[in-house]
Amino acid sequence: MSAYAQVAFDIPVDRVFTYRVDPGTEVRVGVRVEAPFGRRELTGFVTGLADSTDVPEAGVKTIRRVVDAEPLFDEGTISLARWVAGMYFCAFGEALSAMLPTGRREIEAPALPLDDEPPGSTPLELSDEQRKAMERVLSAPDGTRYLFGMTGSGKTEVFLQVAEATLAEGRGVIYLVPEIALTRQVTEAVTRRFGSRCAIIHSRLTPSQKLSEWRRILRGEADVVVGARSAIFAPVRNLGLVVLDEEHEGTYKAGSSPRYHARQVAMRRCTEAKARLLMGSATPSAESFLLMRDGRIERLDLTKRLAGGKLPEIEVVDMKQEGGAISRRLAEAMRAAKDAGGQTVLFLNRRGFSFFFRCGSCGAELTCRHCSVPLTFHKERGRVVCHYCGYSAPPPSACPECGSLDVGWAGFGTERVEEDVARLFPDMTVARLDADSAAKRGALETILDDFRAGRVDVLLGTQMVAKGLNFPGVKLVGVVLADTSLNLPDFRAAERTFSLVTQVAGRAGRFTPDGRVIVQTFRPRSPVVRFAAAHDIEGFYASELAAREELGFPPFARLVRIVFRSKDGARAVEASKAFAEAAAAFAPAGTEVLGPAECPIGMVAGNTRMQVVLRSVDPNGARTAVRDAIARFLVPANVHVEIDPDPVSLM
Repeated sequence: MSAYAQVAFDIPVDRVFTYRVDPGTEVRVGVRVEAPFGRRELTGFVTGLADSTDVPEAGVKTIRRVVDAEPLFDEGTISLARWVAGMYFCAFGEALSAMLPTGRREIEAPALPLDDEPPGSTPLELSDEQRKAMERVLSAPDGTRYLFGMTGSGKTEVFLQVAEATLAEGRGVIYLVPEIALTRQVTEAVTRRFGSRCAIIHSRLTPSQKLSEWRRILRGEADVVVGARSAIFAPVRNLGLVVLDEEHEGTYKAGSSPRYHARQVAMRRCTEAKARLLMGSATPSAESFLLMRDGRIERLDLTKRLAGGKLPEIEVVDMKQEGGAISRRLAEAMRAAKDAGGQTVLFLNRRGFSFFFRCGSCGAELTCRHCSVPLTFHKERGRVVCHYCGYSAPPPSACPECGSLDVGWAGFGTERVEEDVARLFPDMTVARLDADSAAKRGALETILDDFRAGRVDVLLGTQMVAKGLNFPGVKLVGVVLADTSLNLPDFRAAERTFSLVTQVAGRAGRFTPDGRVIVQTFRPRSPVVRFAAAHDIEGFYASELAAREELGFPPFARLVRIVFRSKDGARAVEASKAFAEAAAAFAPAGTEVLGPAECPIGMVAGNTRMQVVLRSVDPNGARTAVRDAIARFLVPANVHVEIDPDPVSLM
């Protein structure tokens, strides 16, 4: 029995700590323990055992309690955590904590609700394209391939049958989806196909429920894991396949430390395990499209809609000629869809009622007192709300600057559109699906079930309606405003807009050849809108990649973004300047230091935000400069530093 244990804690200190193990106490690598740390008592992870230590005996404290009877992780998990810590600039203990469920006890996880006679429980007959794609994937025990197919072309069935073949080889499967709640149909298809062999890891489970699923995987009771981003860390035995569905989605990137990207972790795990990585989307990320174009990832095309539908006709409406949120053309099409017995999906990536307050007398605007963003009016709640920090207040009846009554709201969100639809079409039932309406327990499932059953004529929502919905009754899709993400000062704005419009347009005409899409925009001549309207995916990526290459943005360069935030704005500015100077001193040839500059959203929750971006063609150039600069950079008091390698946004 070992006398000492190395313990890693979930703290931003990149080292392990030595503790004494009392005689008679059994401690194993991979268990959690409670141990004194300064004046606190923390839960940590045992990462090593030893019979002796170089630490002076007087400085060694004793483990108080062993939390787990069985280990939660093995050497493979420890190795992956060390890689995550190095790759994403976080402490080893923080990486372990992000990977592992933290529940104290196991409790049974609730099963996803399934229909009594659910479709998809048995394999479907594959088309020639699907069969050829599957044969290519299974032609080798490892390798990375991309299933590139339009919405409705049968990617999910290929994923499932490749998974079945991998299980038949005696190897395990991880099936990643962007968000469990918004890809419910895919999640249900996986659980129906694999039954009790399937474990689900998602944010709606409590930590204890996640722990229960984790232990099922550890014991080998579940060899198929379906889940969102964090499921990539699941301890699947003899991993043989990782599926990355809707690979382009930004939700695969973590927003807090460690800021890992599930795609990068999947590539690492598949390389280590000699497993297959199968990604898929109708709108790949620019990074993946370049890899396919250059032949570094094998591209497998699916070009036909299997349910008899075809790509819908897309009509662009110039909103500069319109007065409200619903154009005349869209209103006519909604009426026609209803008369034909069909349903409509309306997409607007902006919740709330109105988002722009302006005084007609002095021109004052209403912004959050804690953030440099406009407040959004939520009529249902009777409040103006900041979507960044949550600040809310009653809407002003007069200008807060000059007292004028000549004030008003402009712009429209989902609440306003819902009201307009109800006024224009009193005979239609409309359901709104956004972060506000879905916050009520069970609301998401109820709304989607009602729409699937035909009890709702119009489903209106944010990106929630753009992902994973596959309803036969949808004849019309209306993009209420395509410009909401296109106007953002971010290098991925065009890619995100094209993807969203293409994905939401794919909800129409999946089962019938008469689907229609109407895209409303104030920028009808925008290349992004024109490429989407023409279904010209190849043209968009050729244009976008040419622009990115000329500007030196990913995927032709690697970025590391460092954000400095503080309640004391001067300290944030000083820290960003000092770091930029340090980074420039350590930057190898070919690495640029951009900034410091104020973030596009310069203040959030009362914190001034400054950023420094390092750019290099060499994948290691920017990372090396950041690592060397951070090692010698003294972070000022009251300044918080966020390091984001390969950021998906610079906002």
